[in-house]
Order: sequence, then C-alpha cells, then structure tokens
Amino acid sequence: MSIDRRSVLAAAAAALTAGCAGGRPPASSPRAAAPSSAAPSRTPGAPLPAGLPDQISHGPRDRQMVALTFHGQGEPRLVEGLLGEVERAGARITVLAVGSWLDVYPRMARRVLDGGHELGNHTQNHRGISAMPADRASAEITQCAERLRRLTGDIGRWFRPSQAQYATPLVQRLARAAGYRHVLSYDVDSLDYTDPGAEAVRRTVLAQARPGSVVSLHFGHAGTVEALPALLDGLKQRGLRAVTTSELLT
Repeated sequence: MSIDRRSVLAAAAAALTAGCAGGRPPASSPRAAAPSSAAPSRTPGAPLPAGLPDQISHGPRDRQMVALTFHGQGEPRLVEGLLGEVERAGARITVLAVGSWLDVYPRMARRVLDGGHELGNHTQNHRGISAMPADRASAEITQCAERLRRLTGDIGRWFRPSQAQYATPLVQRLARAAGYRHVLSYDVDSLDYTDPGAEAVRRTVLAQARPGSVVSLHFGHAGTVEALPALLDGLKQRGLRAVTTSELLT
C-alpha cells in the first residue's frame, strides 16, 4: 500500500507516544474483588470460559489462531487504511481505544465495530497509569468506559493499561470494579510505535507469533499499515488465523 509520507509525518510523530512500555508481570497479582452492582455491563456475546486469569497475555496454544490487538489512537485516514487492509484479508482485530481520541473522532468507535472488530478500553488519556494514585487511575478507566458506553451502548469486554504491558494489582482491582473482569496484556510486542519500517514490523511479529499469541500493535503509524498485507499473509502461510481476542479465548 502506498502512503504519502509527507502527509503523515505529523500524525506519526504524535502517535509515537502511543507505545506502551513493556515489563514483567507484577510479582503479586491477587484476585481482584468482585465488581459492585453499579458497574456497567460488559460486551454481550459468547461467555468467556471459566478459569481465565485476571491478566491475560495469550490464549490457548493448541489452536491455530492469534489476536492482533491495536492501541487505539491516530489520524483517521491511517486508521481507515489499516482497517481496510485487515478486512480485505478477512481478518478481525481488537482495538483498545484511548478515550480522548474517541472524544475527537467519535465516529471511529462505530467504524471499528461495524467492521466486525472488538472495541475496548485503553484509558482516557494514555498516561502512566501504574504510577497514579487510586483515584486518578480509576478516573482514567471509568472515563474511557463512559465514552465507550455513550458511543456504542457498552463499555467493551477488554481493558489494557496505558504505558504498561502489565497492570499492577491496584489497576487490576480498579478495572474489575469498572466492569472489566480481565486485563488484556500481550506476549508479542511489534515495537511498531518506534517506526522501524514495515519490513521490521512484519519480521518482528512473525518471528515471535505462535498459536494463541496476543500481538501488540498501534494505530497511527504508516509503517504498520504498510506491514499488514505481508504480515497477515505470513500468518496465513503458517496456518495462523487473525481473530478477535474473544474468539481466541472462546
């Protein structure tokens, strides 16, 4: 796919901050308290199997599927191009949207869902949630959930912490209280937010992806859009189908 580099330089620069830092899972991840009766409902659909961990980084390793998950903020033209590539390949993705992005581009919420994809929560402002006090971290989660519910009628099934691969025990508890039973992490980091180029993105993902993988990718980067056709073809050649996270786990 050909993209005018000059027209996306500003969008790419702004999106560079969308990358979420990696790291190891928290040493202590106690099971979160049950959500209150006032918590908003999660996405309807096939129920998730019992026994899933509170924090999910991959799905079953015995199924030939992977979940491509996208941190959701970026210039709409790039997002439309990316979704078009995904849909032409017959794939489906999971988008973890930033609430402030939805405030500016509210129509993108329906665009994601109308394409057959999943939409979830990646905090309101994409700041370092792990270092926030409880009240601020809670607001980051609940404000994005409110945006999602206002735009789509539902808060989405998945929450992913901002600027962190794994949620701390506190953030897990706050997410559960907001209506998210599971935090969605990942086991493959494409590093596409560093803008290494389409070939590097393709190579990084294909080198690490295996059955059950959850892959971290980002909207707002021209190289990611350019990488997708070859990336999806490479997964297909290995017998791996790109599906939503819910499909991967159910």
